[in-house]
Amino acid sequence: MTVRVAVTQERHADETRVAATPDTVKKLIASGFDVVVESGAGAAASYPDADYEAAGAKIAKGCAATLKGCQVLFKVRAPSAEEIKALPSGAIVMACLNPYQDKTSLKALAEAGSTAFAMEFVPRITRAQVMDVLSSQANLAGYRSVIEGAQVYGRALPMMMTAAGTVAAAKVFVMGVGVAGLQAIATARRLGAVVTATDVRPATKEQVESLGAKFLAVEDEEFKNAQTAGGYAKQMSPEYQAKQAELVSEHIKKQDIVITTALIPGRQAPKLVSAAQVASMKPGSVLVDLAVEQGGNVEGAKPGEIVQAGPAKIVGILNLPGRIAADASALYARNLHAFAGLLLNKEGGLQPDLEDEILKASLVTHGGQIVHPALKEG
Repeated sequence: MTVRVAVTQERHADETRVAATPDTVKKLIASGFDVVVESGAGAAASYPDADYEAAGAKIAKGCAATLKGCQVLFKVRAPSAEEIKALPSGAIVMACLNPYQDKTSLKALAEAGSTAFAMEFVPRITRAQVMDVLSSQANLAGYRSVIEGAQVYGRALPMMMTAAGTVAAAKVFVMGVGVAGLQAIATARRLGAVVTATDVRPATKEQVESLGAKFLAVEDEEFKNAQTAGGYAKQMSPEYQAKQAELVSEHIKKQDIVITTALIPGRQAPKLVSAAQVASMKPGSVLVDLAVEQGGNVEGAKPGEIVQAGPAKIVGILNLPGRIAADASALYARNLHAFAGLLLNKEGGLQPDLEDEILKASLVTHGGQIVHPALKEG
């Protein structure tokens, strides 16, 4: 029996991405799935209904018709209450569910009997790299953060030598050297800025320098041993933290654009830049806070707003990948396509092995319950 996949329109405010593209629809059908796409689902990402039809998908009007008889639902964000109500009992849901913050949707999915997988929980192991939505979307967020910062900054990023005089290169400081941070460094360098970056993990120094940027840290003996054998940062001493804070404070004063990228799963984002540090910056400088949806790295950042904070502007744009909807959708859809392959048995039937390490790590609701250990109440 053919497994039916539904792709509905995103109903979350300002969400422009879509969970499948005509390219991944074609691949899903080749793998034995039957795909139904809600009319208009890909419009905001520049994927018209006609392209989905040409790829072999059926087009349905409205979420109820799209979800009728479906066994698997592809989403970018958590399904709406209307979608959950229309979802057949026992259906599998694959989406970025924001499970730590959006407990309401999680509870509703459990009560609806859905087997839901939070794509944010896909483990970062070699076998799951092609399914890693956090990396694919963070990559684009890092790129877009520089574009948004440059737009708000309102001056040129590269040095320009003209007959009328020289324009100095902008100074960009990236705080946090994960996937988003590395892409922000690379993008700022491509645009001609003078780039520096900092991170609490010593191993990132080589990555920063390989991109042509300068690494900023108090590089004493404590810093050199600040990483565990597993690659995680160790807690630094108060003395070291004070020295590093002083170094960063002096550095921030000279920067034109600061980009912060630090996130901790399940917790509020750490504060990296204080109000006093913002106040010390040059007139016209800009801070772009990629962690604004989880409380923000910059004191004074507001979700969805650009705030004037003394001499500087703090940019708190939500859903940066959604500002590059076509590419963000293409990468996310490939992540889901790869993940969907784990749901099938050798005969092509829908029979997910919930003991598989990838499925087990990302499973959040099953059998009417919230099952992920990190999400269980009490």
